Amino acid sequence: MNLTTVSVNGLDYTKAVSPSMTLLEFLREELGLTGTKNGCDSGECGCCSVMVDGKPMLSCLMLVLEAEGHKITTIEGIAQGNDLHPVQEAMVEYGAIQCGYCTPAMVINGVHLLENNKNPSNEEIKECISATVCRCTGYNSIERAIHSAAAKMKGGCHG
Repeated sequence: MNLTTVSVNGLDYTKAVSPSMTLLEFLREELGLTGTKNGCDSGECGCCSVMVDGKPMLSCLMLVLEAEGHKITTIEGIAQGNDLHPVQEAMVEYGAIQCGYCTPAMVINGVHLLENNKNPSNEEIKECISATVCRCTGYNSIERAIHSAAAKMKGGCHG
């Protein structure tokens, strides 16, 4: 066992962990943050995406010991208290959540995109969400939700 301190959603957690424990396992099993989903354990589906220093990363492929010294943000850290992020609001508004399994990763990726690109094109949005498998929505509602969130974040109208 190794003692590690990991910063998750603005809080530091010090725990004894196995050297083989993934960040995904740490978040779900040690911290009880179950919003990050375990879809494949091999980096193929994207459902385990979290932000590491502001960039989406697959938590199933990262060891928790590698996360030490980095700022981790999970879906639980995206909203500000009871105020949902505009991407989260738009996902609900546009029915882009269906079964909800991929939703946390889609939100993580959408937030990252809009933090770095205030006016993404259709192709940029498709590229953003293409790394996460969704079996329910067909992606169209997710794309519309991200467009709407972008407009809201710019102070424009929903579309």
